[in-house]
Formats: sequence, structure tokens, C-alpha cells
Amino acid sequence: DVDHAAKPVHAAQASSPYVIAHDVMADAIDASAVHRALEALGLRGVDGLRRVVNVFAKAEASPDGQVRGMRHTMLGDSDINSTRHARAVTGAVIASVVGHGMVYVSGGAEHQGPAGGGPVAVIAQAG
Repeated sequence: DVDHAAKPVHAAQASSPYVIAHDVMADAIDASAVHRALEALGLRGVDGLRRVVNVFAKAEASPDGQVRGMRHTMLGDSDINSTRHARAVTGAVIASVVGHGMVYVSGGAEHQGPAGGGPVAVIAQAG
């Protein structure tokens, strides 16, 4: 049984107080991808960062056990699942770039970007 149906609609324009841009992080510490997404929105300096509403990303520990050729311990920690490690690392990197903690990093980034990396999207108030 289906109670309702949804039909996606595409439009040439939209009316919203928000804008969005995205990029792909090459690894869990790829702050440059966040900077590129900010730049795509024209957000520069402190005034630009004040317009950031939220940042969403996907993260997963690199399956080869390395980040930029250096060993990481996310896969072998007996206390915390590797996805939680990756989400914490990536969230901290993003928060350090945008200057606040309105960041959500979801796990399970396999096949959504390079191994150990993943998509990042910045939502900001339209200027």
C-alpha cells in the first residue's frame, strides 16, 4: 500500500534564502575541498563565513590504513568503530575551516568519493 506519491519537479530557478555548493574531499583531512566549496559560493573572510548555515559531509576511514601515506589507527581501535573516528576527524577539520560546529558528518562514504574521502556540501545564506 502506498499512502501518497512524490513527484520530483525541476525548475529553472528557485526562491530561497539559501545557496549550496559542494566538492569532494580526497581524504578525511582535505580542508582544501571545504575551501573550494566556500569559494564557489563567493564566501571569503570572516564576513563570508558568518553566512555559513551548515556543512554536510560523508566520511569513512581509509581502508588501506593510511592518510596521505601515513598510517592511521582508525581501523584497529577496539573502543570506537572506525566510522566514528573518521566522522570526528572530518567534522573537526570542517569546523576549523568554517569557524563553528554546525557540521554534520555521516558515515558510510564508500563509493561516494575516493577511498577515505567523500562529498562535502556547504549551505549558506544567500548574499
